[in-house]
Amino acid sequence: MRLDRAELRLVSLPLLKPFRTSFGVMTDKTFVLLRLFSEGLEGAAEGVMDVRPEFREETIGGALSLLQDTVLPSVLGQDWANPEQLMRHLSGIRGNRMALATLEMAFWDLWARSLNLPLSTVLGGVRSEVAVGVSLGIQASIEATVQSAVQHAEQGYRRIKLKIEPGWDVAMVRAVKAALGDLPVTVDANASYSLGQINTLRALDTLGLDYIEQPLAWNDMRDHAKLQALMHTPLCLDECITSAQDARKALEMGACRLVNIKVGRVGGHLEARRIHDVAAAFSAPVWCGGMLESGVGRAHNIHLATLENFTKPGDTSSSSRYWARDIIQEPLETSGGMMPVPTGAGTGVTLDLPFLDTVTRTRVDVTSPRTHAAPAAP
Repeated sequence: MRLDRAELRLVSLPLLKPFRTSFGVMTDKTFVLLRLFSEGLEGAAEGVMDVRPEFREETIGGALSLLQDTVLPSVLGQDWANPEQLMRHLSGIRGNRMALATLEMAFWDLWARSLNLPLSTVLGGVRSEVAVGVSLGIQASIEATVQSAVQHAEQGYRRIKLKIEPGWDVAMVRAVKAALGDLPVTVDANASYSLGQINTLRALDTLGLDYIEQPLAWNDMRDHAKLQALMHTPLCLDECITSAQDARKALEMGACRLVNIKVGRVGGHLEARRIHDVAAAFSAPVWCGGMLESGVGRAHNIHLATLENFTKPGDTSSSSRYWARDIIQEPLETSGGMMPVPTGAGTGVTLDLPFLDTVTRTRVDVTSPRTHAAPAAP
């Protein structure tokens, strides 16, 4: 498959309502959208890096520069047999997993379309629908949080995830648990606690949570291992895990008992599958996390979550929870807590180009590579 050209866009999509986490408040989602073209076909993916390096160290500015000036010029105008060959060509680039995932995922979509197969099929998926939970941002009050949690439970979501931060944790979680009964509830701290707050973390441990996600620093597996040894509630790692090696080390040292796989965080579908397989070898479940993606990224997540060891409900809830209008034509909506896998070749979704143009801030067409040489190995 010869990659003929590419298009990079910076898109800003307004959220229906603000989404607050320990990082701050989001009112729109700004992201990189990459389209790859080959022999009349098109594949697309979005990057999950942020404007500021708050979740991980990558940024939108850095990713755009790397993709436009280094990565795309090294792959356009050449033939690639499959995603593995493409990514081996780029193996000399260290880090920058989110930027590389943007290319890798777009190529997976393109390659699956060339085979006229759904992405889930070529990834090795086993489901036609996936169980879905919902992630609730930090609300104005405990009462508002309980009301939102109950509302989403009544809509059939299989798990309620609550964003927490110091001072917004035990009392709120206790109230939600009391209102929801046996429905699984989890919390996500986005690395906002330390072992110095062990009393709060132990209090959360008494509330019957399904798991506690990334309570400690984004790059500290050792303290997570210390904390897990003190806790009955399983810990789930997110920001700490960027590769299958990270997952192996974390599970070996007891830093967690399950893993949140975000395909855009770990470098793409190839590494996501490796993490999935490593976790399965440790009998540790995985689930598919989200980064407030538009329908393009959400479709990639849904297809990935069809793999066998994705046994916990993921964050692939209905697009209509976030957007008044999405950038794809197909609705991605749950029913009874299950998200159907989009049918058709590739991700099974198509861009709504007239609307996409209205939310595009910048656009760059990459049509001729500067060089066909592979990036130099360090």
